[in-house]
Amino acid sequence: MLSVLACFILFSLCGCHQRDHDSSNTSGPASTTITALIWAPDWPEEMLQIAAEFSKLNPDIHVDVQFMIGNSVEENIKPRIASGNLPDLVSINPNAYAADLADQGLLADVSKTSAWNNMLDPLKKDWTSRQSRHFGIAGGMATTLIYYNEDMFAKAGIRELPTNFNEFLAVCEQLKRAGYTPIMWNGGFPNMLGNGPFSSGFANNVVAREPDWKDKISDGTLDLNTPQVADIFARIRLMPERGFVQESFMTTGYDDGIRLFKEGKVAMAFHGSWAAGLLLHGNPFEVGVLIPPWNAPGEQVVPVIGSETGFAVSETPNKAAAMRFLEFVAGQGFSILQIKRQNISPFKQFPGMVVSDQKIVDYTNMVSRYAVTGSPYYSFLPSNSIERLHRLIQDVLFRKITPMQAAKLLDESVKNEAKMHYK
Repeated sequence: MLSVLACFILFSLCGCHQRDHDSSNTSGPASTTITALIWAPDWPEEMLQIAAEFSKLNPDIHVDVQFMIGNSVEENIKPRIASGNLPDLVSINPNAYAADLADQGLLADVSKTSAWNNMLDPLKKDWTSRQSRHFGIAGGMATTLIYYNEDMFAKAGIRELPTNFNEFLAVCEQLKRAGYTPIMWNGGFPNMLGNGPFSSGFANNVVAREPDWKDKISDGTLDLNTPQVADIFARIRLMPERGFVQESFMTTGYDDGIRLFKEGKVAMAFHGSWAAGLLLHGNPFEVGVLIPPWNAPGEQVVPVIGSETGFAVSETPNKAAAMRFLEFVAGQGFSILQIKRQNISPFKQFPGMVVSDQKIVDYTNMVSRYAVTGSPYYSFLPSNSIERLHRLIQDVLFRKITPMQAAKLLDESVKNEAKMHYK
């Protein structure tokens, strides 16, 4: 599938409250207000612009944009479902939790939309539930990587990029000796530690050894109470233990981390393809990218690739209007957010010029050809385990628990979710 995915990428680059319908004055058309609850940590202005442009072209629909907060999409959605206040359009992850919402009839099937037909075929499996409901549209191709300051690497005398974790530690030590802070650590936003070192650790320590890992997570038979999983947490803690991260890293949020890299205060940022526009451009130095070398010496690295957080339409009275907005977000509006993000488009074609950064295009094509790849953590962990993981990462960093204890607690969480049939 991944080789097909690479071809599709190349092809594409070539080519809140359920609102009642509001009525305006009698001289104008009827107006509908739809709610959109959006995960946009680094592109809120662009989302507001998309909504404004849509309403200009569709004066009968007003979009009330609300932004998610906290560390995960799921922690924003659950209270809305519990209170019966589903937004009309919502950011969603391609995971079992979202698929279950679709099978419960809470999310609409989007398979009749142009957006679904235009989405890269290899991504569609991520957005299809067990009952074959097609519940969302990807916001992009997602892969994680390490962005590095080429000037700092050169001044520190680093001539070869690391290809395994031991070599990576040696590079960090060399940067530290040269007077540089090796890498930015988002202790205040554990979502990024989940996307970065946890997902890469899971890919290299678990996925590489267990071909049926996804099915075993789903049925609760995957053993995560292991030294290999403990090692994932140990490596996350090892970086600050060795003085390889910035001061006060436990208070560093999403925007703070990007700023540290762009201001030249750290040599590397473990981040996602979704931040390519911010991290690769507007810097007083050249930026390179590398596959996170979280593999042991002598073992093949396992990269992480999948779908970005996307968009779904809820089964509300405003579903038809929300579908129109979804089509705009994935069509004419997509270039607005992509100009800033310069991520990898999830579509075969779309209006306007594709502005994906060539370094990210090349990187994504390269990792999509690997025989074994991992997935972003938000796409395979049960929703309650995602929130549990965030706390475990921070507890390990604060030394409240050991890496082995964290592995045991994560194992218990994932198995309990499977046992209780929670997603």
